[in-house]
Amino acid sequence: MPSPLNPLTAPIRRWVLDAFPRGQSGIDYDHPAGDPGWFGPDSMTWRVHAELPSMLAGGLCALMLQLLHPRALAGVYDHSNFREDLVGRLRRTTAFVAGTTYAPAAEVEKLVARVRRIHASVRGSVDGVAYAADDPELLTWVHVTEAYGFLQGFRRYGRAVPGPLADRYYDEYRRVAEALGATGVPRSEAEVDAWFARQQPQLRLDGRAREVLQVLQSVRLPVPVPGVSRDVFLGAAAALLPPWAGEMLEQGTRQRLQARASMRLLQGAAPLFRRALPDGLASRACARMGVGVGVLKAWPQGSDD
Repeated sequence: MPSPLNPLTAPIRRWVLDAFPRGQSGIDYDHPAGDPGWFGPDSMTWRVHAELPSMLAGGLCALMLQLLHPRALAGVYDHSNFREDLVGRLRRTTAFVAGTTYAPAAEVEKLVARVRRIHASVRGSVDGVAYAADDPELLTWVHVTEAYGFLQGFRRYGRAVPGPLADRYYDEYRRVAEALGATGVPRSEAEVDAWFARQQPQLRLDGRAREVLQVLQSVRLPVPVPGVSRDVFLGAAAALLPPWAGEMLEQGTRQRLQARASMRLLQGAAPLFRRALPDGLASRACARMGVGVGVLKAWPQGSDD
């Protein structure tokens, strides 16, 4: 744990723990010893998901992409209290991603089963077209936007990832989507790019999407200088968007300049986050496996990259 007198890391640690309090998920990350969960310390998934700044920016990037899909958005718009508790929703999503990444296998299976039960009750229609949260196509959309955001966030705010290892990440992480019911999940960067291209004709920035985006842009995390913190991470997330999505979200010159400034700021702050949070879930998962967290700084065994 960083020294409480450290003028740089201590405030960052307080910021993170205020925004994402520990111990509320009920997930046991420490037992049984030797249980690798669904991925384990030799996976790209453990590496990509270990960096909080890149995961938070990547998750927000994914959310921006997700709201462009009318049927995917409808499930959130019609069946959640995102207007009153967007922070709670973000925390629950964060807990699911963290749990399915780092928890022992039995805990992961419980998380997946719980989400499947929730999805089964989410039904409706938008513009006369039926939707269901457990529709394999919509599950794939949500998963791919998240995997894309997490990978691009890691590349921008963590470290460079060679193409073959990016493919390995996509191929590994699709296990969660498929367990939830997704089908035809892309397993490489080339497949993700092609899949996004096929989806674009049905995407749009409509009134509902604008409302959710406005709520996102006004959310206040329970942290110091919440407006500044929000704007930095939203800008850092916008910097990860593919060009076609930036155009659909109507990002003009001013927004692009703000995104680049936020990107540079988060790139400079990312090492401080690492020093402030040496005891995160990746560390606990490694301890459960009897290995040091430093193993995640090297590429997985068997990789020539």
